[in-house]
Amino acid sequence: MDTPVYGDDRPILAAATPLGESALALIRTSGKGAVDLAASVFSRPRALREAPGNSVVYGWILDPRKGEDAKIDEVLVSVYRGARSFTGEEGADISCHGGIGTVKAVLSSLRNAGFRDALPGEFSFRAFMNGKLDLTRAESVMELVFAKTDRSRAHAVNRLSGALEEEIRGIKTLLVRVLAGTEIYLDYSEDEFTGPDPALGDEAAGRLPDRALAEEALTRLRALADSYGMEKLYRDGALVVIAGRPNAGKSSLFNRLLKEDRAIVTDIPGTTRDWLEAWVSLGGIPIRLTDTAGLHSATDPVEKIGVARSRELLAGADLVLHLIDGARGFTEEDRAFYREQAVSPAGSGVPGLPVIALWNKIDAAPLPAFLPDLLAAEGAAQTIGISAKTGEGIPPLIQAVTAALEARFGGAAGETPSAGLGSARQKELIDRAIENLTGALALADRAQPLDLIAPLLREGVNALGEITGEVSTADILEAMFSRFCVGK
Repeated sequence: MDTPVYGDDRPILAAATPLGESALALIRTSGKGAVDLAASVFSRPRALREAPGNSVVYGWILDPRKGEDAKIDEVLVSVYRGARSFTGEEGADISCHGGIGTVKAVLSSLRNAGFRDALPGEFSFRAFMNGKLDLTRAESVMELVFAKTDRSRAHAVNRLSGALEEEIRGIKTLLVRVLAGTEIYLDYSEDEFTGPDPALGDEAAGRLPDRALAEEALTRLRALADSYGMEKLYRDGALVVIAGRPNAGKSSLFNRLLKEDRAIVTDIPGTTRDWLEAWVSLGGIPIRLTDTAGLHSATDPVEKIGVARSRELLAGADLVLHLIDGARGFTEEDRAFYREQAVSPAGSGVPGLPVIALWNKIDAAPLPAFLPDLLAAEGAAQTIGISAKTGEGIPPLIQAVTAALEARFGGAAGETPSAGLGSARQKELIDRAIENLTGALALADRAQPLDLIAPLLREGVNALGEITGEVSTADILEAMFSRFCVGK
């Protein structure tokens, strides 16, 4: 059999739910003749073939080779017709029971009927090729699949709803108008125009037609580029490391933020000898939270390894929560943390390890009034009193973590933006458009000929077309959709 490729029109199928023990599973199909093929292994073939789009038919999936034992599973088949389906093709989605053996048997019967296994992302690929999705919406489908928090989901839904596509097309429209005006002046010599031409504007503007539109487009492009840091934060999350001396309460704080007992907590220093990690949502941000071994001069070989691993994690952290044992106070070991980790003092202007200092055990030892200023001088961005044991101070801590990460990734707390970039591919193309448009305006400022400016404007327009998929190649599309899940 021929090797399947993106872009052929053979009917495809895939399990849209993971293989495992569950009440129900979903098997998707799509392609020319998909309903007829499904009907050939269905107990009520005529009912399925004649079913209108967006309807559901009850029956059994059969294995015709087994005669009297042909029944495989009792199912519901959702029928889709043409343009009203997700892919823009005819399709039949089969809801069956979720046992592994059951799903495999249904898939096998459908393959025998003539379906082939879908390639990764092939359903979304067909939706794109049939004009049901642009590339920004297609990418947002996978964002929804992997969304770790409700905020992540909301940002992906925003793109799936078309907010980014609309913004890209709006900017592209501005650039096309500028390019069209430029090319008109290239096609006709200036002496063919009579009278003043307001499109040329001031001579100081470099004689670029519709320059104001180009500048508006550049402003909007830069806003999109600036959105990527925050969008990446909500999509991929951040590494937050809990550090401090042994027995400062790191594992207790880890458990408190997770709202479950994941780390062993005892009064014996050095209980945590290796790091633990778990994903948690703090303020809607996906956080990879890590509990580390206590930072101290260890003599035990195992503890030494744990401390070394802790320092490696600190080097790659997006944010550090440094716990100070309020019962013992701010010690030289605590001070050494800031010195050894090269945390830059506040106001120095030198970037350093982002740290929120936490005075733990305020239920027994209140936060000293002088400590925030002292720790700010050492390099802490903020000092908060907490009790990992009772939960006191945890809400302000979560607010501080959210604000610190949003500031670090280039944003601020607020509602979901009207449009934001959802992938590195989109960011790369926006940067390319910015580079070309900036270059075009720089040439215009120097009153350079329009035949040097027009190619840069055209490259900018093409870069925006690549984001939505208006400009694309088979290699680019295959590379993008091959990263999707099978069944999407």
